[in-house]
Amino acid sequence: MPALQELQHKIKSASDLHLVVRTMKALAAVSIRQYEDAVRALDGYYDAVELGLRAVLRDRPLTGGARSAGDTVALILGSDQGMAGRFNDAMLEYATGWLQRDADIKGTPECWVAGEKIVGGVEERFGEVREFFTLPTSVQSITATVQEVLVRFERRRSHSECRLLLFHNRPLAGAAYEQQCVLLLPPDKGWLRHMAGQKWPGRCLPMVAAPWEQSFPALISEYLFVTLFRGFATSLAAENAARLAAMQRAEKNIEDLQADLQSRYHALRQTVITEELFDIIAGFEALGGSADRARRDK
Repeated sequence: MPALQELQHKIKSASDLHLVVRTMKALAAVSIRQYEDAVRALDGYYDAVELGLRAVLRDRPLTGGARSAGDTVALILGSDQGMAGRFNDAMLEYATGWLQRDADIKGTPECWVAGEKIVGGVEERFGEVREFFTLPTSVQSITATVQEVLVRFERRRSHSECRLLLFHNRPLAGAAYEQQCVLLLPPDKGWLRHMAGQKWPGRCLPMVAAPWEQSFPALISEYLFVTLFRGFATSLAAENAARLAAMQRAEKNIEDLQADLQSRYHALRQTVITEELFDIIAGFEALGGSADRARRDK
């Protein structure tokens, strides 16, 4: 009986864990949808910002193609929660390899991190984390986080020139995801040249009323905001996709474990019942033999 009680306890624990996994799976599926919808909603705004840059760069394509900055700030996006497979490890491996190959980095890069689960790995590879950001828990809270990043970066730039790199995961088809690095500041000269050289979509050429000193910085600010917003949204979508895949694997493993435990429980229960029947039969036979001997003695 103690063995049966132990199996019953394991079956109950597996059932409770299965319920938790199913709940997390459902939450991950819902979260993926909201972040993917946010990214799609930004596509039109991003296209408008690009068109604005193409308009102001038509006559000054290389203006703003800044020289390489002295310091490098790397903003690495991870996760605040676990059970997301190799989400953080893959990001760390990619960022480490990219920063080691980057010829423009002078000395050790200054690392900023968003996500508690990746902090330890960043500290192990690059040393102290200079700035930490809590990841948004919804699409509505991404804006506040992006604004905080921009405020801290402007404060950092006031002390010395630096460039800003963004490392994040982005979702692919199904539950797959890949790593990406985006140079946010200073604007890449090749990218500016590409923007200026593209053919304008339409017969009416654009006219920019505002002076260059106002229009170009304003558009770059909008580009920074929308790129950071998309980076956070795609990273969170990829995280939830990774978690969904991990929960699907965990659910399959738990179901296999439950089937094995139930099989073992039924087999052990049948063995106990059989032993009890044998004990009853043996007792009955023993009582029957005693009665026969008593009659013979009479």
